[in-house]
Amino acid sequence: MRRFLQIIHTAWLARIVAGLLAACVSALSLAQSLPLVVETPADPPQSFRVLCYHDIRDNLRASFQTAPDSTAIGTRELIAQFNWLNENGYKPVSLQQIVDARAGKGSLPDKAVLLTFDDGYKSVYTKVFPLLQQFHFPAVIALVGDWIETPTGSKVHYGDELVAREQFATWDDVREMVASGLVEVASHSHDLHKGIVANPQGNLIPAAVAHAWSQEHRAYETEAQYAKRIRADLKRNADLIARKLGKRPRAMVWPYGMYNMHMAQWSAEAGMPITMNLEAGANTPAQPLSRMRRALMTYDQGLADLIGVLRQPASYDGVERPLERVVHVDLDYVYDPDPAVQEANLSKLLDRMQRLHPSTVYLQAYADADGDGVADALYFPNRHLPMRADLFSRVAWQLQTRVGVKVYAWMPVLAFKLPATDPAAGRTVRLMQDAPAAAAKGRYHRLSPFDSLARKTVTEIYEDLGRSAIFNGILFHDDVTLSDYEDASPAALAVYRDQWHLPAAVEAIRQDPVARRTWAQKKTAYLTAFTMSLADTLRQYQPTLLTARNLYAQPVLDPASEDWYAQTLPDFLAHYDFTAVMAMPYMEGATDPTQWLNQLIAKVKAVPGALGKTVFELQSRDWRNGQAIPAATLVSQLRQLHAQGARHLGYYPDDFHANAPDESIIAPAISAATVPAWR
Repeated sequence: MRRFLQIIHTAWLARIVAGLLAACVSALSLAQSLPLVVETPADPPQSFRVLCYHDIRDNLRASFQTAPDSTAIGTRELIAQFNWLNENGYKPVSLQQIVDARAGKGSLPDKAVLLTFDDGYKSVYTKVFPLLQQFHFPAVIALVGDWIETPTGSKVHYGDELVAREQFATWDDVREMVASGLVEVASHSHDLHKGIVANPQGNLIPAAVAHAWSQEHRAYETEAQYAKRIRADLKRNADLIARKLGKRPRAMVWPYGMYNMHMAQWSAEAGMPITMNLEAGANTPAQPLSRMRRALMTYDQGLADLIGVLRQPASYDGVERPLERVVHVDLDYVYDPDPAVQEANLSKLLDRMQRLHPSTVYLQAYADADGDGVADALYFPNRHLPMRADLFSRVAWQLQTRVGVKVYAWMPVLAFKLPATDPAAGRTVRLMQDAPAAAAKGRYHRLSPFDSLARKTVTEIYEDLGRSAIFNGILFHDDVTLSDYEDASPAALAVYRDQWHLPAAVEAIRQDPVARRTWAQKKTAYLTAFTMSLADTLRQYQPTLLTARNLYAQPVLDPASEDWYAQTLPDFLAHYDFTAVMAMPYMEGATDPTQWLNQLIAKVKAVPGALGKTVFELQSRDWRNGQAIPAATLVSQLRQLHAQGARHLGYYPDDFHANAPDESIIAPAISAATVPAWR
């Protein structure tokens, strides 16, 4: 599995490194003074941290020439880390101590740490176990059934490679470690620690979270087939461990840290209510043991990095977020009916993102061939719209694994053009009667959020997105808006009357200033609540999902315009991880773009904490004339915003075919690698 492991581990590292950077950068300045005692911010009482290790090697750097693995660390490095933990007040605890503390049968010490070792390497017995005995540290080891069951002298099917069975521990090794009282065994699956083909293009995606694609049958694994496969694997390995060791495992360690909430439920049904992932931060008393957070330790992490890991927050509420540098990409630019051309397009995109090196890509997950902002088709398998191509999963995965960026799925919330045969096709947002002609100009075709069938349809589309791909966040499109002339659909009017106690006619609401203000505020809250429900739907499949939502500039510049948009900056800041303000002066017809941007950021700065959660998304194309904004102009605007305190910056669109904006000019301004110089 070395090649595949390297790909997957790189993918996971790409997902967590951005979060680690902020914590680690502050710790790097401590490197020269180590191993002095270093005070770290205290976690809440009864909290604990978990460290995740893999193979331990002597002569680590030399070993990489024949067996590269980014998660292996050197024996000396592990000893140094154990020493540092011991000398700085950290207390390794057992899984039983954690379970007892959660049950009120004991308490955890301050700076409690759980040590875990994945995959069942031989080095856990030959190198780690003696250290555990020397330091009197307890630990958990996670075993892959298929690997440890491989007969002596045979080869282990380690991903897409065959490696010597001797690289892994034996059952006798494990029994000796368990008999010491220091080691508890967890399941690491029987045969899920690998990639399976998950789309027609042949992407290998972690077997635990992917629905398999059958090239022979040209079909995806059904939900029922997927559930049966995962449940069978979980039970099989738990049964194996019970048979070999006389005790069933109570913890499941997800391969590559990837899981979904359905898997957590199935694990509990198999007798393993504790599951471990690779999410960041402390396990506070509020964090369930069914989602135990662990920090992944890698080959290039020193003691300063260990401090950063132990300081890493689980969330950024009240904590300054790592800087975002966002490139917004149309998947329509990648798609081509000719598979060879499409693959060439994908290669161009990946190479360009590698050179630009943003932190995040907002990636279109829907098809909009006519450019009207409405989804005519989707780039993932789904129940309601045509699938133009199964492309989102492939591109998102390649961006994460090959480029190392976070990927947000950019999706409409209401703007879906359903086939006429779909029962929800006619459940749309409607203008009031006698609305002025101007009210109809530029309107998105949208499903009504007040209609139960429309909401169910959109929710199912999001459910299909969640199960079909792996991604880090969701960007809600700018279609989530209702003007002061809409929605006048029957379902909406019923909500106004029965739930909001307003007149059951838009005309009557508009004539009453108090009712009109209430109406606007309730629409704002209603739309936000719907997006939050969609995020919850996605989190069943993407548990660590981040959220962002496009906000028009006008509600920022003039809060009274909530009446026209059903959007406000304070509402967005309160509900989403990031608010992507459309800082697009040409789209807004600004006569002086520089002055307009100054006014925009001044308004954002006036809201306490807003800069920490606001992405200023500039336009790289002038849609009035179809021309690209000169890259030098775009860079000037990015630097203008940054100089005034903007932390998170991006642009839309990126045209990799036309090199627009010119990467030789834009790269220094948008690259995450330049962030320290921009501080």
